[in-house]
Amino acid sequence: MRQIGRQLGRHPSTISRELRRHTDAAGNYLPRTADLDARRQRARPKTPRLVANAPLRLLVQRKLNRCWSPEEIAGWLRKTYADEPSMHVCHETFYRALLLREPGGLHQRYAIKLRTGRRIRKTRWRTRTGQGSRIRNMTMIDQRPAEIETKLTAGHWEGDLIVGVGSVSAMVTLRERKTQYGMVINLPKDHTAASVNHAVIGAFATLPAHLKRSLTWDQGVEMSSHEALTAATGIPIYFAERASPWQRGANENFNGLLRQYFPKGTNLAQHSTAHVTRVVNEINHRPRKTLDYDTPARRLRQEHRAPATALG
Repeated sequence: MRQIGRQLGRHPSTISRELRRHTDAAGNYLPRTADLDARRQRARPKTPRLVANAPLRLLVQRKLNRCWSPEEIAGWLRKTYADEPSMHVCHETFYRALLLREPGGLHQRYAIKLRTGRRIRKTRWRTRTGQGSRIRNMTMIDQRPAEIETKLTAGHWEGDLIVGVGSVSAMVTLRERKTQYGMVINLPKDHTAASVNHAVIGAFATLPAHLKRSLTWDQGVEMSSHEALTAATGIPIYFAERASPWQRGANENFNGLLRQYFPKGTNLAQHSTAHVTRVVNEINHRPRKTLDYDTPARRLRQEHRAPATALG
């Protein structure tokens, strides 16, 4: 294949794909079939996959309506319909169908179901002004054990707040780095250090010891009583650098998912505990690309059983 690629001026992987597509069971290349396929693929205009395949289009629309991302949908389709190539679609096809004016099979109303709701991404290098941190005795993120970066061990969490209109109501958001499992505690009245500590202590109380190894937070004033939180839970707390949300990428991603259900500029106090629980449960049962399209809920259940399995 490398020799053929050199003679034709093509990459060896291109030759490999061509042979894989157009070779019979005996290993013989089928040039006539390959030529026919090439002519058919060059034909224009091509009918978009989502226009031609109505069952696929309806399935994709249902997942979009549940706030699944295009990558989650594409990965789930490949995994669920492994033996049906007609159900395999690149996630970019969904974006083009939603964000471009040309007809692609998806109604434009589903564009508002995308996580950002816009096509322009904010740069992470913007700077913010401030008076510096008011938190004492912080242990910074560069002092975290190296194992936290590898995501090979469960029990390392990232935390933050999402704040409602007028900065009155808020929600504590926690996400585990390895399993991507998330927890949310609603704070309808305030988000003082005492309220946040109480919420985090209650959330971690439901977990076994091996799933409570560390917590990473930003330098928000809600963590001004972090030493009391560590004393109550036994969990060491590490702080990210200012204006560096990518240092807590798992939690920032989780907050983005939550904002699809709890938009910015709304009163978070209006949501009942039962509703918040339903939303978090739905998010934890959505497939994740970083988990090979497995779900965070399933991965956390596996981690719950891990010590017992090891002892058995």
